[in-house]
Amino acid sequence: MSEETKEVVVVIGSGSIGLAIARHVGAGRTVLLADYSEKAAEAAADRLRGEGHDVTTRVTDVSDHDAVEALADAAAALGPVAQVIHTAGVSPTQASIERILHVDLVGTAMVLDAFARVIAPGGAGIVIASMAGHRESPYAPEIEHALATTETSKLLELPFLQADQVGTTVHAYALSKRANSLRVQTAAVAWGRRGGRINAVSPGVIITPLALDELSGPRKEWFEQVRKVSAAGRFGTPDEVADAAAFLLGRQAGFITGADLLMDGGVTAALRTGELTIP
Repeated sequence: MSEETKEVVVVIGSGSIGLAIARHVGAGRTVLLADYSEKAAEAAADRLRGEGHDVTTRVTDVSDHDAVEALADAAAALGPVAQVIHTAGVSPTQASIERILHVDLVGTAMVLDAFARVIAPGGAGIVIASMAGHRESPYAPEIEHALATTETSKLLELPFLQADQVGTTVHAYALSKRANSLRVQTAAVAWGRRGGRINAVSPGVIITPLALDELSGPRKEWFEQVRKVSAAGRFGTPDEVADAAAFLLGRQAGFITGADLLMDGGVTAALRTGELTIP
């Protein structure tokens, strides 16, 4: 296969999980690495290039509709878009309610919409959601339906997504991640029309810089309790998420689409049994 016709892997977010997945699936392909920060994107790209990967970068704010659409067009111009890995997001400690909803909820919805029109036949995508989306769910049926089906441009008009109704950044994050899972399910229809698949992975605490912000934040004691009571008795690693993502992106998962894989070491199980409570 010539360089001009190499398949394209789009990785949105240059953090530890995005890079781990890129290492698993990027060999022999063009990796298009998108990030809000040009500095972060170039630093991550240099690491991948140093390991033998063909990488190009693009600055992209996933909360900007035009930027997301332009990213999809740029990916398609490079070659067949074989895989899309969406990992970009902000955490409850890092951002306001409004920023979380714009980036984690609407940004993900826009990525799903944009790449539904350019994914190559046989291609697949992954959205990195979170165990937080399982923590408070299911919500009332009308909320679940609205999160799943409301036109992307009108999502932030939903009454229950107004800041005074959401209440805290923790709830904003949980709502956003539940929306990720629901919209992956409904997006599977549009992706399927092009012969593509889309799934979500909902990790628990994975040791990344973002997670370390949370672990040293105001909920530090709760996270330590999470580690103690979970079935695994530990936190996860980016490589473990990458292993799961590589399976869902690969041919072995050809009959899986619209699904959400919860991989949290048993934290949600502990919540369901009452061994762990939400702070």
